[in-house]
Amino acid sequence: MPDEPTYHDSTVAATGEAGDARRLPPWLRVKTGKARQSRATHDLVAAYGLHTVCEGARCPNIGECYCQKTATFMVMGARCTRDCRFCAVEHGTPCSLEPDEPQRVAAASAALGLRYVVVTSVTRDDLPDGGASHFAATIHAVRETLPHAKVEVLTPDFRGDETCLHTVLQAGPDVFNHNVETVRRLQARVRPQASYETSLEVLRRASAAPAPVKSGLMVGLGETGDEIRATMDDLAQAGVVLLTIGQYLRPTRRHVPVARYVPPEEFGQYVEWGKDAGIAHVFAGPFVRSSYRAAEAAAALERR
Repeated sequence: MPDEPTYHDSTVAATGEAGDARRLPPWLRVKTGKARQSRATHDLVAAYGLHTVCEGARCPNIGECYCQKTATFMVMGARCTRDCRFCAVEHGTPCSLEPDEPQRVAAASAALGLRYVVVTSVTRDDLPDGGASHFAATIHAVRETLPHAKVEVLTPDFRGDETCLHTVLQAGPDVFNHNVETVRRLQARVRPQASYETSLEVLRRASAAPAPVKSGLMVGLGETGDEIRATMDDLAQAGVVLLTIGQYLRPTRRHVPVARYVPPEEFGQYVEWGKDAGIAHVFAGPFVRSSYRAAEAAAALERR
């Protein structure tokens, strides 16, 4: 049977209903790759007993990335202690930490042939250090197994705990990422258990470390252009040098609805606004996500 091109799940992601592509503008439906190649990456990750945010968050780029044998590892389980209104990751009582998970992430990275490893996690407010030491252990394990690979971490806010943040930064990630997600006005609606100011403070403190600081922003939630520009100014002042901006797609009907599908040409305007704000590199587009083509974004930042 031929390995036919597959379409990503953006219809489901955007509407909570499968099969009604009429709800989406044409630029949000694209071919992504071969089902057999994508399945091979899924099976390899599963064989190591690992989770990916690609699957947990129902990322629309999963087909493309899996076909290229890359994935973003999601450590510390598949259940999050927070229930953000934009995120498809399961909310509930999390599992116990698995001490050998960092080594399994390293082994899977080697099996995939990764030279750039991206690690994120669910938020673990139940843990005394929010899982910071687990992040650090994962960075060390990857470095031991793949000494020439770069490691990017996308962390939660650790409730603003400076000691937790220090634990991660001391492990020496090549890029530190924490997402502000949306503009100030929409924070309480979109991420009610988080805080815009806390996220800015995490980024500000992280900017004192050698690793470049990265953040991410969703659009299409009802923000205005002025609010986007103000957010960029805040991020630049916090020390962010790499910013990703993408279209919000609604995972299910219980999540915040999409206010607007942003036309592709507007993302080019966001790049210019980011430059005006003083952010070194802005990676923006309808399907851009925090870890989408992360190696390319980091390389572009290095060239600058």
